[in-house]
Amino acid sequence: MAEAYIPYCGSPPVPGAAAWNLDPWLLGGLAAAGLAYGWLARAAPARERTFFYSGLAIAGLALVSPLCNLSVALFSARVAQHIVLTLVAAPLVALGLPARSPAVVRTEPRALRFVLAAALFALALWTWHLPGPYDATLRSDLVYWTMHATTFGAALFLWRTMTRSSGAAIFVGFATALQMSGLGALLTIAPRALFAVHFDTTLPWGLTPLEDQQLGGLLMWVPGGILFTVLVVGGFGLWLTRLSDPLPGGGIR
Repeated sequence: MAEAYIPYCGSPPVPGAAAWNLDPWLLGGLAAAGLAYGWLARAAPARERTFFYSGLAIAGLALVSPLCNLSVALFSARVAQHIVLTLVAAPLVALGLPARSPAVVRTEPRALRFVLAAALFALALWTWHLPGPYDATLRSDLVYWTMHATTFGAALFLWRTMTRSSGAAIFVGFATALQMSGLGALLTIAPRALFAVHFDTTLPWGLTPLEDQQLGGLLMWVPGGILFTVLVVGGFGLWLTRLSDPLPGGGIR
């Protein structure tokens, strides 16, 4: 008889028994990423290095701490892990990446870049929260890491785009606020539990599968929606400030 598959983050824990993930390949990969950045960005300003290493450390905690193990039992914990990775770690890593060299000429229109950044992140987020793909991440290590790679990669592109233009902050932030709030709302108001992998894992935590799903939907709906709404307002304010800056010969931009 074939052995039962154990998800990457371990078996579903019960209260008080969530375990740390000390996978040597993961720890080695995080260390290698830190060393590679330290070498390649050795001339980068201290502020950029602080951003990058802070983001890397937070990403590591999301994957190593008991939150990883808890995400096997609770959909809401998986959403919390995604929030930490995409809304906290990813922007810090993006701020730590070196700016593009002035000698490198962009060939794509800025508007296309904005649309791609918003669309790719939305595609990754919605795809991996469909019942089929979501359940598959807890049945295959390859699918699990594909999910993290595509979601975090899309988040890096999103934040890299947003942090370099007030126009991007407005457009991309508005689009992302809408799609995250929409997905969170759908998960919250769904009349039944959608994720079969959690049908038998939530009750030890005092939640039915539907209640766990509703909590996860609220986590995505409220923090995600608020964060990107704030960024839109900030980007719009910065854009208005630049418009009102006086031109060298007098007048307003």
